[in-house]
Order: sequence, then structure tokens, then C-alpha cells
Amino acid sequence: MKLIVNIPAYNEEDVIAQTIKRIRTSFDNEFYHSGPGLRIKEKLIQVVDDGSIDNTAKIAKSAGADIIISYRPNRRLAYAFKQAVESALNNAADFMVNIDADGQFDPEDIPKLLSPVLERKADMVVANRFGKHKATNIPWIKNLLNRLAARMIGFFLNHKIDDLTCGFRAHNQETLLRLNLTNVHFTYTQETIIDAVGKNLKIQWVPVKVSYPKDRQSRMVKSVWQFVNSSGKVILRAVRDVRPLKFFGWPGLILVAFGIIGFGIFSYNYLQEFKIKPFQNYILFSFVFLTLGVQLIIFALIADMIKSNRQLTEDFMYRVKKSKIGKIKNISKEKKGFQGNKF
Repeated sequence: MKLIVNIPAYNEEDVIAQTIKRIRTSFDNEFYHSGPGLRIKEKLIQVVDDGSIDNTAKIAKSAGADIIISYRPNRRLAYAFKQAVESALNNAADFMVNIDADGQFDPEDIPKLLSPVLERKADMVVANRFGKHKATNIPWIKNLLNRLAARMIGFFLNHKIDDLTCGFRAHNQETLLRLNLTNVHFTYTQETIIDAVGKNLKIQWVPVKVSYPKDRQSRMVKSVWQFVNSSGKVILRAVRDVRPLKFFGWPGLILVAFGIIGFGIFSYNYLQEFKIKPFQNYILFSFVFLTLGVQLIIFALIADMIKSNRQLTEDFMYRVKKSKIGKIKNISKEKKGFQGNKF
């Protein structure tokens, strides 16, 4: 089996070499020499240089990265993750672990994330920064917003979510094949979890220790408003696509209910004296709410049909990608067989 540890990087020339070294050292962990980890025979380090204007790619290569993907200009984290997944699948990886370049996560925790995946207890395992280990130096506003978003989305999806935005996570090949990013302009963290829940993939959260570098400027977030605005758009679109009946249907039913209540109040007062005035406002109120509610319910049904069509398309894409991986593995086996016979 093959493991690829992916590092998305943007202007990380000061820390990328140390991060690669720590990951390489972590491969000596006992986990890979006994138990479930013994099945991982090939371990590669991949760096996605997301349009860096410094020497990130060059230093990563010198530090021993096995795969380097580099492009310009900077296209943000979601695009980098999409490139990482495509590369992992093109290299027929059985597992991909994503870890930040700045050293805030400990590579020695990679086995914690891989264990449930290898034991087939989970398809994707996400590091939990808000569990029993308290994150060091995490900004309080980031802590608050992440916890709030996780609870809100978890409630809407009817699925417990411990950490919605952590990028330190492990995926099996099935997850890499199933996930489809529609947003490539901000981050992938929220959308992929919502997408995985919608596709009934098994997700687990594992508590890890994390230490944020002091006074380090975020590469993704320039302000709280930008983070809330960008994340909100991604989350709303993802939830809309995963749970269209809930997204449109529940607000529609609530509006219809208010419309019926308004009409009920008007009818009660009208039957008392058989006069429309001064109760005509209840009719207007009911008409507006009923009209909006019915429209939202129609939107819900249309969106659900679109979801069904999208699932058919995604299933087709899944089969194509699965077939491609099978061909890659067969070619790899043939090459190894040829090399073995050659000598």
C-alpha cells in the first residue's frame, strides 16, 4: 500500500525543509513496522507549491520531497487541495494525509489519524483541535467561530462535527475518489466535510496537540470579516447541494405555516362581524408568506432533482477515476515485473 503525505505551501521557504524533515523522521515510528501500519510499504512526501514567489519549491526539492506540484499565480488552498488529490490518485495512492507546512501539527500524530482508516473504521479522519488537548496560541476569535460553525452545521446535517476547519486529516482512496470540490477560490476544509457527510462516508475526529506559531500572519485569512464572508458562502453552497430539501423546504414550510396562521386570524375576525376592514392586512400578510413559502418548496423539489442528476454524474466520474487507478497499478506491476526479469 502507498501513503502520500501532502503539504500545501505558499511562501514557506523558512519552514518547509524542517517540516519535510520531521515528516521523514516520523516514518520511523513503530506504527509503520508493526500492526496496521505495516501494510504501508511506500511512503512519499508531496508538496503543492501554491504560486509561491519565494524559493519554497526549490527548497522542498532539496529537502527530499518526492513529488512537487508547482504553478502560478497563487490560487488559494481549495485549488491546492484539488491538485493534491488528483496527484495522489494519479500516483495510485491508497491513503493521503494532509498536513500544514508551518509546523503547527506534529507529524508524529499521523499514525493517530491513519489507524482508524487502516482498520476500516473511518474513510476520513480529521484532527480535532478542540478536544482534550487545548490548542496553544490559537486566536480566541478563530476558536469561537470554528466551534460555532461546527455546531451549527452539525445540527443542520444531523451529524456531530468536532472541528470543521482543520486541515490536518487522513483520507482513504475511496474518499479521494468520492469528494468533488465545486469551490476552488478559498478553502476546502468545510466543503469536503459537508460533502463527505452527504455521501455517507465515515468520518472520525481524533484529538491532537497543536501549537500555532506566535505572531504568524495567516496565509488564508486577512480579517475576521473576510473569513466569515468567504466561509459562509462556501458552507451555504455546500449545505444547499447536500441537503436541498432541508435548505429550501424547511424555510418554505415555516413561511406557509405563518401564511396559514395569518389567514386563520383573518377568518376568525371576519366571521365575527363579516367585515373585511380593518383585517385586510392579514390577507396581504398571508398571501405574501404563502407565495414565498410555496416558491421555496418548489425550489426544494427542483434542487433535489438536480442533486439526483449530480449524483449520477459523480458516480460516472467515480467509475472513470477508479478504472484509471486500476490501469496505473497494472502498469506499475508490469514495470516491476520487467525490471525483475531484466536482471
